[in-house]
This record gives sequence, C-alpha cells and structure tokens, in this order.
Amino acid sequence: MLSVNQQLQTEIAERIEIERELKINEEKMQILLDREKELNQMKSRFVSMASHEFRTPLSTILSSAALIDKYLLEGEQDKRSKHVHKIRNAVTNLTNILNDFLSLEKLEEGLVGTKMEVIHVNAFCQELAEEMNSIIKTGQKIQVSCLDNEMEIVSDTRCLYNSLINLLSNAIKYSDENQLIQFDISIEDDAVNFTIKDDGIGVPADEQSQLFTRFYRARNATNIQGTGLGLHIVSRYMDLIGGKIRFKSEEGVGSEFTLEIPL
Repeated sequence: MLSVNQQLQTEIAERIEIERELKINEEKMQILLDREKELNQMKSRFVSMASHEFRTPLSTILSSAALIDKYLLEGEQDKRSKHVHKIRNAVTNLTNILNDFLSLEKLEEGLVGTKMEVIHVNAFCQELAEEMNSIIKTGQKIQVSCLDNEMEIVSDTRCLYNSLINLLSNAIKYSDENQLIQFDISIEDDAVNFTIKDDGIGVPADEQSQLFTRFYRARNATNIQGTGLGLHIVSRYMDLIGGKIRFKSEEGVGSEFTLEIPL
C-alpha cells in the first residue's frame, strides 16, 4: 500500500497533469476561436468588397443586354459583338471574384490537397494562353516562349493552373490595350521558371512589401476591379507544391512575376 506521502505526491502529479491538459485544451480552444474570428472577419470584408465590386459588371451586363436587343439589323453585327464581349468580360470578372474567395476559404481551412502528375509544360502553357485570349483587351497579345518543347515537370496541375491564370489575368487587367504580355518558360538550376511580364501600371515601391497580403490593393489599382486576394492565393498554392513566387515591378513601367517550380 502507498504511504500517505506517496498518495499525496500521486494526487499532486495527477492534478498537475490535469491542469496541464486543461491549459493545452484552453490554448487549442483559443486558437480555434481566433481562427473563427479571423474567418468571420475575412467573410465580412469579402461581403463588403463584393457588394461594391459586383455593381459594375452587373450594370454592364444589364446595359449591354438591353442594347443588343436594339441592334437587330444585319449590318449591326459589330455593335452586337462589342456588347457580347462586354458581357463576357463582366461575367469573367464576377467568376474571378467568387473563385478567389472560394479558393482562399478552402486554403485557409486546409481543404486543398495536392495530386502530383506529369505536366507537359509547353502544351500546358499554350492552352492557358489560348484560354486567356477570350478576355484580353483590344490589341493585346500573349506571347508564349518555351525553349524546350518536350519539357516536363511533376506538380499539381490545378495549383499551377490557378496560379498562372491569376498572374495572366493581372497582366491583362493592369495593362493597356495594344500591349504585349510575355509568358516565358525556362529552366534554371533544378527548377522551371514560369515568368509573366507586362508593361502595365506596376506596383509603387513603398507598397511592394504588402503585395501578398490578403485583400491588399495598391493605391494605383483601386479604380481597377479586383479582390486583393489573387496574389495571396498564388503564394499559398506555391507553399502547397513546394514552389516559390518572386517579382520585380516599377510603377508606370510594368511588372514581372515568376513562379519557380522544382523539377
């Protein structure tokens, strides 16, 4: 039988263990509460942002749809096409806003997994560029340059696709009409670099450190539609697949973003 002293020591040890477990549980609960609070704030900010961002494309869709009805003659095809293009762009903007938020929510909740598979780089990038041709501005052109047409990497197709679509969309959005967007693929050391370069508005030097922050938008981009989530999402995708993102930018000159994906 245990002595009184031994029983007391055992009870003290058990109490210390219980208190330790309670403290751990309290810390876990606080983390969950902070997490929930952060998600609620994120959703509130999104609702506030979306209520503003949705107005312009919805107004464009309504006005263009109404005008299409008026262009019924055979010689007015150009006018109809112009408004169809406006509707398509407006729908794309709305889709991008929703996709950004849904992607972020899944990433934040740890619901995005990875599926590594072989990607034929040149074909993959050519298809991306062709897909973006439906939303480019008048006179814009995406020029794809891949030195090795047989290049292959093993990565997550969805993560890479979403990341590159985001960067290409930004290059289109922040560049003027009749400008070239360069999409270069090259090998450096043990990685493939996907570089997208534009001659757009660029990012002010004093704001570049905040570029990957959620909901952050540079002061020279506030009049251009966007959620401020895209680059943050790209950086999270890169974390998932072991890639890196780097950039160079100068206000009024343009930007260059590079995704570095391990071979």
